[in-house]
Amino acid sequence: MGNRLKDKVAIITGAAKGIGFATAQRFAQEGAIVIIADMNLESAKGAAAQIPNAEAYAMNVTDRASIRAVVDQVMQKHGHIDILINNAGITQDARLVKMTEAQFDTVIDVNLKGVFNCTQLVVPHMLEAKSGAIVNASSVVGLYGNFGQTNYSATKFGVIGFTKTWARELGPKGIRVNAVCPGFIATEMVKAMPENILQDIKRRSWLGRLGTPEEMANVYLFLASDEASYVNGVALEASGGISL
Repeated sequence: MGNRLKDKVAIITGAAKGIGFATAQRFAQEGAIVIIADMNLESAKGAAAQIPNAEAYAMNVTDRASIRAVVDQVMQKHGHIDILINNAGITQDARLVKMTEAQFDTVIDVNLKGVFNCTQLVVPHMLEAKSGAIVNASSVVGLYGNFGQTNYSATKFGVIGFTKTWARELGPKGIRVNAVCPGFIATEMVKAMPENILQDIKRRSWLGRLGTPEEMANVYLFLASDEASYVNGVALEASGGISL
């Protein structure tokens, strides 16, 4: 147990599983009060039950009323929100010529508009406190693109645009904004990929393996903590060097 985030209130979206869950666990180990915000309340409760100082909330990042309700409850209970981890995201892959408009719109709505929604509704409380840290989930796909991911790549490139813009707007107000660009991490989402593609990814990573959610959680922890007090507006690639 550390105290790098002692008594900080951290909202983590999509925290019921994968990188979000690992990040919630890591933040709790460092003394944070962790708000597990997930579309599925039962999943959020299951995750929160495994983590000390965690609270479960149902939140749909595409529904501003549901975000506002969570933010209001957290503020009422704790009086401050110190960290926002915009982690929630989905994929609906298809090649450009096959992608449906619904596939495109859904991914844009969750991965891009959802990050905008959450940040816009949390930031006023950080501005009042004149401090805060926001970390957005981008991806290596948001740096280099990826076959079959027109929609997902666009959102992850877009999130880097958000990050650099908000770092300029909010930095002078005491709020740091950064992004993490994970490579291929051993989550349910990635492990569902065909075996031959997974083998190819492992070959392309200079560490010869997939990353773990816990390794990503450590990157989020650094950027959210005071150890990164002079880090603002970066898109930090954590991919085992897959782009080299």
